[in-house]
Amino acid sequence: MKITALLVLKAAPEASDPVILANASDVSHFGYFQRSSVKEFVVFVGRTVASRTPPSQRQSVQHEEYKVHAYNRNGLCAVGFMDDHYPVRSAFSLLNQVIDEYQKSFGETWRSAKEDSAQPWPYLAEALTKFQDPAEADKLLKIQRELDETKIILHKTIDSVLARGEKLDSLVEKSSDLSMASQMFYKQAKKTNSCCTIL
Repeated sequence: MKITALLVLKAAPEASDPVILANASDVSHFGYFQRSSVKEFVVFVGRTVASRTPPSQRQSVQHEEYKVHAYNRNGLCAVGFMDDHYPVRSAFSLLNQVIDEYQKSFGETWRSAKEDSAQPWPYLAEALTKFQDPAEADKLLKIQRELDETKIILHKTIDSVLARGEKLDSLVEKSSDLSMASQMFYKQAKKTNSCCTIL
């Protein structure tokens, strides 16, 4: 899962061509001589997708193993170039955060922009690095991953207890916490289940 570029553009319907307000890209996984061409392609495709994304709409465009996600919030458009494995929900969550941060930092000044900005916006470069992991952008995905890790740890713990040579039967017999009725129930349940096991 890889994010190649993030762009913020003014894509108001009254504007003829979208204006790039901020741009950050990581083209290090491309060959050295391809990098400038890839950056130009990102700008071209970003401008094209932004101009074709209506206000208050989201859209995804796939090209080979890459997806271009765009979110236009009333003329302020965030565009992300991700590989095909980056989750869509995480991508749009990231674009939403980028627009929120842009509006916090610059307010409504973007409405008067007439030409592309060459000034770097540090937050966009940080976001490009931070959100390479989709769980950072999508809290639900992060929680699901933590739950999965907890289940794995739990299974490993039970397996490690049994792997040390301690049988569950001997633990039940040694336990002073279990009443005689509970111990008998355990033994009877084990007996009943053992007759039905198919190997």
